[in-house]
Amino acid sequence: MKLLDFNNPFFKPLPLRVAVVAVCALWGVFEFVSGAPFWGVVFVGMAAIAFHGLFISFEPREPTSDETSEGQDNG
Repeated sequence: MKLLDFNNPFFKPLPLRVAVVAVCALWGVFEFVSGAPFWGVVFVGMAAIAFHGLFISFEPREPTSDETSEGQDNG
């Protein structure tokens, strides 16, 4: 299990991927404007990593039976 699994089927809808990247980028801009350049770099970097993972190298996989049954109570 990877820490950041961008190929998870959860990220398949395009609006969700756009929202994740946009929120990170906008928060980074907010940090720069408010005078916190360290956090601005951190969040803009997160946006760049998310953009690469969610748009450039994105290959969603189909959910396996293990992933679909994790949230269900079987007894």
